[in-house]
Amino acid sequence: MALPAQVQSREHFRTAAYLDFIQMLTGLGLILFMWSHMVLVASINLGPGVMNAIAGFLEDSYLAQTGGPLIGLVFLVHFVLAARKVPFRSQEQKIIWEHSRRLHHLDTWLWIVQAGTAMIILIMGAIHMWTVLTNLPITAAKSAARIQGGFWLVFYMILLPLVELHVGVGFYRIGVKWGVITRTRRHFFKRFENLLTLVFILIGAVTLYTFYTLTL
Repeated sequence: MALPAQVQSREHFRTAAYLDFIQMLTGLGLILFMWSHMVLVASINLGPGVMNAIAGFLEDSYLAQTGGPLIGLVFLVHFVLAARKVPFRSQEQKIIWEHSRRLHHLDTWLWIVQAGTAMIILIMGAIHMWTVLTNLPITAAKSAARIQGGFWLVFYMILLPLVELHVGVGFYRIGVKWGVITRTRRHFFKRFENLLTLVFILIGAVTLYTFYTLTL
């Protein structure tokens, strides 16, 4: 026996709300992971010994071996949930682009930026994770050799700003969507998000330079 249309509609919205909540949780988890990951990798700026000690601890405690695949799973779940609202068809993309141009609304453009960067990060992030996790243990020498190879330096110079932009916009949009950032405080938090993104991009750029100039 089929459920009444009103009940089906209520169940549909309830399911959508649950999925949005899980999307928010996975997104928040990935944001915290990316910021932590950047800080840990940037430890190379304090010397190879510091980075090797941190990497050694993560592997001795099996956090690297178990955490890597877990982050990969969270990454995939988050993408699948977010993809529900991404316009993949050319006609849908044309419509959202035209609406964005007419509205001149910053948050709408931020969503487009986030959706666009997500597609590239999905591929490049998977390549990065596979390369690192299939070549354990992580050491400063290995990381430096990879970046000094040439291709990977360009790879990370592209991936770095895309990830930090995606993460920064995501942090801001989570706050807006779930009511943490009110309308009157949006301007302040948007400036804060921009500053935070620039800081992490700068940290990442300095870290890449340190790896590239590190004597093996």
